[in-house]
Amino acid sequence: MRSAAAAVAAGCGIVGAASLLAAAYFARQVVVPKTQRKEDLQIRRVSHDDETLMVELPASARTTAPGLYSIWFSNGTGHACIGEIVSSDDAAGTVTRRVERVDSGDLRTARAGIWSGYVYPTPDPLGLPYSDVEIPVENGVAPAWKFTPKQPSGDSSTWAIHIHGLGGSKAGALRGVPVADRLGFTSLVVSLRNDRDAPASNDARYHLGQTEWHDVEAAVSYAVGQGARQIVLFGWSLGASIALQLAASSEFRDLICQLVLNAPVIDWSSTLMANARSSMLPGWVARLGLQMLESPRTRWITGLDAPLSFHTLDFLARADELSVPIVVIHNEGDRSTPFAISREFVTRRPELTTLLTFPSAEHTQEWNSDPDGWDAAVENWLRNSPPSSSVSIQPRGL
Repeated sequence: MRSAAAAVAAGCGIVGAASLLAAAYFARQVVVPKTQRKEDLQIRRVSHDDETLMVELPASARTTAPGLYSIWFSNGTGHACIGEIVSSDDAAGTVTRRVERVDSGDLRTARAGIWSGYVYPTPDPLGLPYSDVEIPVENGVAPAWKFTPKQPSGDSSTWAIHIHGLGGSKAGALRGVPVADRLGFTSLVVSLRNDRDAPASNDARYHLGQTEWHDVEAAVSYAVGQGARQIVLFGWSLGASIALQLAASSEFRDLICQLVLNAPVIDWSSTLMANARSSMLPGWVARLGLQMLESPRTRWITGLDAPLSFHTLDFLARADELSVPIVVIHNEGDRSTPFAISREFVTRRPELTTLLTFPSAEHTQEWNSDPDGWDAAVENWLRNSPPSSSVSIQPRGL
């Protein structure tokens, strides 16, 4: 009996150790920056037809989604903008799409790449006047792109600050610049600590907006020093979470006049638990991982120089602290940031918030599914008093 009990205890110990390791792995995956993505999209063929460049890809929910996307290739040195579907072959399981432009590299020699919503790898394809500027931040200077509107209007003292998402770069926030330009806003597209453009934090860890928002506050301070009197924040995913932090806590919060939040992370705890479920990770293991991120005693596991506070990062709970008009743009099928949280957030503050829904195959690709529709809806919202009811936008195509 004692040997059997010892075997059971040993088995339980192994299971417990495995669960602790899984929780630690989950916690570290949340905060450790990713330096590279695998080029897992096969590029079957690149061809010409009447001077139109086309690319043949394996058909999937991503590659058959309507809209405008891009492919990064050659270890991130090549970039092509991918447009409408030209044809598909169900028997071969392929789809052929128009190549709108090749910004860098030779797509014809590429054999694999990464499907992306980053249509603009740099400001150049936008065709708008811009300059490189540097924002003083805690550990040095963070590079940013400053866009001066082609036709300054009475809104010339309004600046738009564009904030990218977790694991991304400032190029991801360029999609909102044309709308701001049409409204006569000066745009500042910013970088954040640990995004490979801005200086790293002391611990080289993501803090899910808990500290990163100070980098954006520094950008707001820069804008105010350049004459800004009103600030519109465009936030993408994590960038939306940062925008909410600024609207609630920044010393400049009285200057923030509107928030445009695309696929926002409104409650990090619920979002991370939803990601764990979709990855088939047991809930109690994920909760243990979150506890590791919140505890100062497990810094040796997470590498964080200060624990996270999921209460501080929960704007479902903090919704009453907000007083600025907000448009939330999201798709119901988002598997990374649950749409239900956005819907609940809007329900809690209907007098401030508007919900726009776009069909999309991927997180933060609402713009990509219908660029013209996204631009028109956001421009209309920014020009007018935001309505309190939700609106559903159907893609119009390119």
